[in-house]
Amino acid sequence: MSINEVRNESDLQRAVVNAIHEHWVLFLVEGIILVILGALAILVPPLATITVTILIGWLFLISGAVGLFTTFWMRHLPGFWWSLLSALIAIIAGFLLLVWPLTGALSLTLVLTAFFIVEGVASIMYAIEHRNQLTGRWGWMLLSGIIDLILAAIIIAGLPGTVAWALGLLVGIDLLFGGAALIGMALAARKPA
Repeated sequence: MSINEVRNESDLQRAVVNAIHEHWVLFLVEGIILVILGALAILVPPLATITVTILIGWLFLISGAVGLFTTFWMRHLPGFWWSLLSALIAIIAGFLLLVWPLTGALSLTLVLTAFFIVEGVASIMYAIEHRNQLTGRWGWMLLSGIIDLILAAIIIAGLPGTVAWALGLLVGIDLLFGGAALIGMALAARKPA
């Protein structure tokens, strides 16, 4: 690495730190809002589950509509039919999630469960393969994979009842920790660099 690259990297880091310092109050407010929303989602997971399902439905519907518009706008380009199919599937998925959010919550919960299973197995395999290189740290990766598999088992064992709380609870936990991280960053950024 050359001296100019080090200076540029140092200047970039300083600029980022200064930008965070200038806007620390906004990070603090965002963090507080996320903590409040996370706590509400944890306290009332069924409401959060339905809210997440409806939000995802709107995202699919809007992205499908935009995709449909751009597909017809560029209809002479290769791949028109695949783009059209993709846009229509997004619109249909969004519509179904909005019309039947409880059924959508079941589908999303099953996808979440599949994610936990795949992520858990992948993390365990990664940990086993790297146990010689990572020495004592590979155990954390192994533990993470085992926790993913336990979460998947809890969700599967409780079906269909877990549909009501699984998404909302996990989104709530994510919001709570994300908000706490932003609050910590904001408080640390109060002092100039």
